[in-house]
Amino acid sequence: MAHHQEKPPVLIKLLICGGGNGAHVLTGLASSRHNVKVNVLSLFADEAERWRKTLGDNHFVVNFREKDGSSQIITSRPNMITNDPSKAVPGCNLIIFTVPAFAHEGYFRAIAPYLEPNTVIVGLPSQPGFQFQCCDLLGIGGRTSAIVSFESLPWACRIGTFGREVQVLGPKDTLACAIIMRGCRPLFPILKTIQYVIGKEPKLTMAANYLSINLLADAVVHPPMMYGTWKDWDGKPVAEKPLFYQGLNEFSANLLDKVSSELVQTAQVIHQKYPDMDMKDVIHLFDWYKLNYKESIKDMSNLRLAMKTCTAYDGLVHPMKETPDKMFVPDFTYRYMTEDIPFGMVVFRGIAELAGVPTPAMDETITWGQKILGKEVLVNGKLTGKDMNLTRAPQRFHFHSLFDLVNLR
Repeated sequence: MAHHQEKPPVLIKLLICGGGNGAHVLTGLASSRHNVKVNVLSLFADEAERWRKTLGDNHFVVNFREKDGSSQIITSRPNMITNDPSKAVPGCNLIIFTVPAFAHEGYFRAIAPYLEPNTVIVGLPSQPGFQFQCCDLLGIGGRTSAIVSFESLPWACRIGTFGREVQVLGPKDTLACAIIMRGCRPLFPILKTIQYVIGKEPKLTMAANYLSINLLADAVVHPPMMYGTWKDWDGKPVAEKPLFYQGLNEFSANLLDKVSSELVQTAQVIHQKYPDMDMKDVIHLFDWYKLNYKESIKDMSNLRLAMKTCTAYDGLVHPMKETPDKMFVPDFTYRYMTEDIPFGMVVFRGIAELAGVPTPAMDETITWGQKILGKEVLVNGKLTGKDMNLTRAPQRFHFHSLFDLVNLR
């Protein structure tokens, strides 16, 4: 991959937090760049040791399929792969999280004691509530950290051989992020440097502000669809895995439409109260589909048909577990529930509450979801449940007004 991008003005000491698909790709790409030194921190079980052993003295390989269908083989070696934050963190000026949202807290706590001033902290993707958690858990070093939040992972990718080889099935076209500076004086231009690290695609752009990234997340889609499909389930196994998007029923589509409208309304109220908060990025889900999947959708007449006829979703099924007699039951431990409720819906709900926007559709979804997950978050229409500490709603991190949220910038 010929990089005509100029290399950064200083040595980038990059810490990658994670060990999954995204972390593999980022490790391989970043390690191949001039002037970038890469440490990998994985806190998950024995993942770091397994990665080190598997890699041995070999080169790490990224098989990168470009937009035009051609493939590049990128080989490199990271500087360090460890589970010890006291070795991994010191000296790093750029820290990128590529782990699921439920794991962020563990990493925040692990890196906090070693964090240096003016570090740039990146969620790739960040998932809703990342910034609130950052501000709360990073301690002294975090006060001068810039926080960068991306809406999703830059590529579709999968590990070929753990610790050795990863495939990028294709980069996205563009990827938006929001940056909160918080008194950070970074040693390098932030967006340009992250672009240099990940390569020429996707093209990184700036969202208008960090709240719009929080209200844009795709966590809006899965919980209402799970609820709409399984709310009346009698507990009996089914013979085959139901289609997820193509099986979208009327109830789920209406609920999605309502939840999406509540998010758009929240954005509008924020903009009315704070006119310099430009919230135009937050659009209704139906408009988002028209924008992002226009080539793949056969019937645009309404949200339900747009989702049902989107060829990008062909054959995708509900997350299911197989029973001993080859039947299926829904898998409620899948990220559509365990991630997208506490680090998605509940965060939306918390922001909406601070904006004073009523959210009956979100409440209905969360009420069902918390029951399934055996958690208590929403009680009598308020986010005061005993398990709020397992979510990333702003209320958990002592944000008590819209003013607090807006001034996090």
